[in-house]
Amino acid sequence: MKPKVYIETTIPSYLTSRTSRDLITAGHQQVTHDWWERDRANYDLYVSQFVLDECSGGNPAMAGKRLELLRDLIVLEIPDGATQLAKRLIHDGPLPAKAETDALHISIAAANAMDYLVTWNMKHIANAAMKREIDQRCREAGFEPPVICTPEELLGEDHYVER
Repeated sequence: MKPKVYIETTIPSYLTSRTSRDLITAGHQQVTHDWWERDRANYDLYVSQFVLDECSGGNPAMAGKRLELLRDLIVLEIPDGATQLAKRLIHDGPLPAKAETDALHISIAAANAMDYLVTWNMKHIANAAMKREIDQRCREAGFEPPVICTPEELLGEDHYVER
């Protein structure tokens, strides 16, 4: 059985956007492409309706590219307790009120027993300063938290062979 990965909105965004002029962002985009092309087949990939909604916004041509990329992925339901967990992530910390959708990404991944939540959202999701509290809130709600990580952390070891 393959590990289950929840794909957060930043992943299809990085896969379909023009290469950034910012070197760090451009590096993240390349890593995302590397993972998507080489290693995603090692995982079962999932999204939520929130990811689809976010990906459908903005420029219609780019939205179409993002949605096409996600076309074959499984769309998760919002299980009992996921909305409550999202509210707790905000009201009891560590996420601010403006991060409601980020809280929903985390809670849907946890409530659906995802092994990983892959993202480039370092502000509210893949944030080491918030990780302990996110994990604690998930467990208090009766869910095992997913490992929240970037695509770089899921790259196979062959990616790191010296060149």
